[in-house]
Amino acid sequence: MTSEKLDSRLRGNDEHLTLIGGGLAGALLAILLARRGWSVDVFERRGDPRVEGYAGGRSINLALAERGLHALRQAGADEAVLQQAVMMRGRFVHPLHGEPGLQRYGRDDSEVIWSINRGELNSVLLDIAESHGARLQFDHALEQVDFIDHVATFHHHGARVVRPFRALVGADGAGSTVRAEIAKVQALGERTDWLDHGYKELEIPPAADGSFRIEPNALHIWPRGHYMCIALPNDERTFTVTLFMPHAGAHPSFATVQTGDDAMALFQREFPDALPLIPALHHDFEANPVGNLATLYLDRWHLGGQAVLLGDAAHAMVPFHGQGMNCAFEDCVALAQHLQDSPTLADAFAAFERERKPNAEAIQQMALENYIEMRDKVDHPEYLLQRQLELELQERHPGRFVPHYSMVTFMRVPYAVALHRSDVQRKLLVNATCGLHSLDSVDWETLDAAVVKQLSPL
Repeated sequence: MTSEKLDSRLRGNDEHLTLIGGGLAGALLAILLARRGWSVDVFERRGDPRVEGYAGGRSINLALAERGLHALRQAGADEAVLQQAVMMRGRFVHPLHGEPGLQRYGRDDSEVIWSINRGELNSVLLDIAESHGARLQFDHALEQVDFIDHVATFHHHGARVVRPFRALVGADGAGSTVRAEIAKVQALGERTDWLDHGYKELEIPPAADGSFRIEPNALHIWPRGHYMCIALPNDERTFTVTLFMPHAGAHPSFATVQTGDDAMALFQREFPDALPLIPALHHDFEANPVGNLATLYLDRWHLGGQAVLLGDAAHAMVPFHGQGMNCAFEDCVALAQHLQDSPTLADAFAAFERERKPNAEAIQQMALENYIEMRDKVDHPEYLLQRQLELELQERHPGRFVPHYSMVTFMRVPYAVALHRSDVQRKLLVNATCGLHSLDSVDWETLDAAVVKQLSPL
């Protein structure tokens, strides 16, 4: 098919894009583009989750933070989403020995994150995208792309469907078909680093009276060194529980904990306060698969002005900073802006990649680092003392010393900037608390001078 034979809807329309993937990023980008006057077609391989129920294959709850909220505000979707979200003030840490307690993320309830169900969020965004004129095509699995004639072939209910396109946006996740098709005509430098840890999902149901069984406004963590459990609240008064462990190696690992009986024994020994909260542990452990975790790196995100990748399709990351969705939503805002400001699609896609790639790589690194913090540090005296000092320095140097978590979660400081500043601040905290058991002996004069010298105001 030549460009002259393209569908009449595309001819003469310089502002048409075809989005592959109707998940979170695809649906949000469809809204942002449609609100700017773009003609948008969205093709999703799964059925309509609003009709058939969500079939995403993953139910790890999502942590919505300021970056994601900003994007939702641009789409006019924040109010509808927050109606279904549960506020989380901080980490509620459950040590094996000692009293559990809350470690706030920020200074007060103005600095919180929100737990949101992936399927509910997707449905809200699809409704809004459709209301703005985006055309949603479900049960269309992309099979191949012809970048010469600009046609995409889909599998739809047993039939092959060929559709023309002007340019493709790959918002089709870590296993992106768009990425694979681009790679056939242009090297992307793709590499995947698989984490040697996996996860298994469980559930804490509501109490007999329908209430939450444990503190609802927190992300619960059971840190155990090289493995951990977390639990995020749902608006149905349940908690989604995720057990993270190594795939193989010394006990415990998924190689040594394989059956429901094994899981019961593990929880009796290592998570005794969580065991009575998960009545279906035996069944769920055997019924639910072990999930894999990986970081995806690409040297290039686009093919001229013909296609571009975003979200997990460009930079999948491990979930331990809760920033995968927030980063993808930030991608959507950036791409929509570059499309508006650039003279050509090629210019827009190139500018988008230049802006977002360094930041994606920064949050990928921080997500890996946060896994170690969550599973092994949050209940250590050294970490707690450094956290105490971090908050004190935030008060002494407002706008200059900004805690790592605040930069990543409550602000929209570029991830790359947050990573650099966090490295500087971490060294200050470690050096200032070395050998100390309290803040009483901190050399404030030297520390204050170092903060002023090494950190510029944000």
